[in-house]
Amino acid sequence: MPARKPSKSPSSAPDTHPQDSAPPGSAADSPLLVDTSPIISHVTTAEEQALLTPAEVLQQFKDGNKRFRTGRVTRRNHREQVRRSAPGQYPKAMVLSCLDSRVPVEDVFDQGIGDVFVGRVAGNFVNEDLLGSMEFACKVAGAKMILVMGHQHCGAIRGAIDNVQLGNLTTLLAKIKPAVAMSEDFDGEKTSANPAYVKYVAENNVRLSLNNIRIHSPILKGMEDDGEIKIVGAFYRLTDGTLEFIE
Repeated sequence: MPARKPSKSPSSAPDTHPQDSAPPGSAADSPLLVDTSPIISHVTTAEEQALLTPAEVLQQFKDGNKRFRTGRVTRRNHREQVRRSAPGQYPKAMVLSCLDSRVPVEDVFDQGIGDVFVGRVAGNFVNEDLLGSMEFACKVAGAKMILVMGHQHCGAIRGAIDNVQLGNLTTLLAKIKPAVAMSEDFDGEKTSANPAYVKYVAENNVRLSLNNIRIHSPILKGMEDDGEIKIVGAFYRLTDGTLEFIE
């Protein structure tokens, strides 16, 4: 009697397999490809955090982004990392990101549980609450870098350009409008329909946030001046996962 073919259950539907989203001809397209990289259970310790330099942390984040965009992310045992990180946390960096759901911060930099403090607000601007969070992250908890990350096709940036008026969103967008004013020298169509202009404003918004950190937090500015931390900016491209670093 011929063997019965097993029926497919919803949990084994082919559209849930990561290889299905890979382009034809890629490594993931091969049915014989087996990921033999080790599964990481380790979490950053206080001793390891103390030995890291700000330059090393920045390079780790750049290397992690390269792994992310090339599909070679670190395999992690999240269950074990949760257990090991529970007694204490020793993150390498603090990232201020936009609220956008398409920017998964830990994934973008291929970092694990306990590696990154993440602050989020639409438009990735700085206020007193986020400054206090950054001061805790660096001065108290030992993080070695602050990274402010804007991104491509940012709705908050477009809203500020278009002068959107909507409840509390109006107040939020007012905090981004100085970046729109900084972008008056843009040579081209200054509307939210122009991706190049939106990118230009988003980059200036990152620069504005970096400047506000240094102006409004003597603690963080002093740590930067003493070489204890780096304060850097970046622009994330949704279309390909790459980062452009901003001075």
